[in-house]
Amino acid sequence: MYFYAARQPILDKDKNLFGYELLFREGLDNIFPEHVDGDEATTKMIEASRFNAGINEFTHGKPAFINFTLDTILKGYATMLSTEEVIIEILETVKPGKRLLAECQKLHELGYTLVLDDYKHQKVWAHFYPYISIIKVDLLNTSIEEILEIKEAITKHPNIKLLAEKVETHEQYQQCIELDFELFQGYFFSKPEVVKARNLSPSQLAMAELLYEMSKPELDLANITAVFERDVTLSYKLLRYVNSPIFRRRNEISTIKQALVILGVNELKKFLGLLFASNINPHKPSELVNLSMARAKFCENIGESLSSKVDTSTTFLIGLLSLIDAILDEDIEVVLEKLPLAQEIKDPLITKRGTMAALILLAEKIEKAEFESVQAIINKLELEKDDVVKAYHDAVVWADEQTKIANG
Repeated sequence: MYFYAARQPILDKDKNLFGYELLFREGLDNIFPEHVDGDEATTKMIEASRFNAGINEFTHGKPAFINFTLDTILKGYATMLSTEEVIIEILETVKPGKRLLAECQKLHELGYTLVLDDYKHQKVWAHFYPYISIIKVDLLNTSIEEILEIKEAITKHPNIKLLAEKVETHEQYQQCIELDFELFQGYFFSKPEVVKARNLSPSQLAMAELLYEMSKPELDLANITAVFERDVTLSYKLLRYVNSPIFRRRNEISTIKQALVILGVNELKKFLGLLFASNINPHKPSELVNLSMARAKFCENIGESLSSKVDTSTTFLIGLLSLIDAILDEDIEVVLEKLPLAQEIKDPLITKRGTMAALILLAEKIEKAEFESVQAIINKLELEKDDVVKAYHDAVVWADEQTKIANG
């Protein structure tokens, strides 16, 4: 059984990963529900995370923001997870009252972090402030005046951080910084903040050239070897990677060509993709790189399930590059002009049309937990729900493993 989760990153003001909001579903029937109420969603999510796969598989050590209703809090579901694993989000539909206040005090004393979700200010919430660590504000439904009112209300409670939800642009992010928000959730980091030119370093150019070679129907080993031999840094990383016990070498490696042969096409593609995404802009949040890797693997996995025959090496590369504009802070057209890639790779990223573009859109909708749109794309591509679930689950796990390797 697969433990399906749509995870939405929450970042601090330096764009470092703080945690994830998790939207879990157990079993195929509940992945794309027409309607699931808060109690049922939380119950199934806790059941899945407690008894099946476990939260850490999806958060790799970061805390998980999980929505709770009053009923699920009263049933003690929150305490089934450790204080390090979970951050308890009290849903906006929960009304303040004595029972909730008593539970908040109890959870706070146990060491749990409590969040008021989609907060709308009412004076009665002041009784809860001593036990609350985070107040989440929906930017789309909260005016500046209301935000200032919230700030005034929590002045005497430095224990409370403000979290801005649905931050969509760099301008919104900057405004939130000025309003003293400390945490952020949204897709502001996946859009260009500044349109500017960025020159690629020699290693990045070499990786771009290698990606182009990997996109060809027929690999030219001599060309690939020559690129590695021109860049000592890439050669060093290649040899370290091939030295891993997973490749079970029998003999010592004496040439770059020998290392490439041992690695094989699929592992070389993954190695180059990870290097390119990780090094193209070191100032970008690592979660964005991780997300691009997950997309790449998802597109490769789901490409194998398409009725029309596609080159999964190509789908992998398109998925990898689907966030390259965000990583470089440039328009996608400008970025792709700098990369010597085949037109079949560039076109879906620029035009947003065709089967390859639909795979990227499918990944985006899963990331945002827009399940109605996900189901529509699945129907259009004539895919099976269980294939999509497996492909996404495996991609997330694989991307996390690759990121650990790169950072280790």
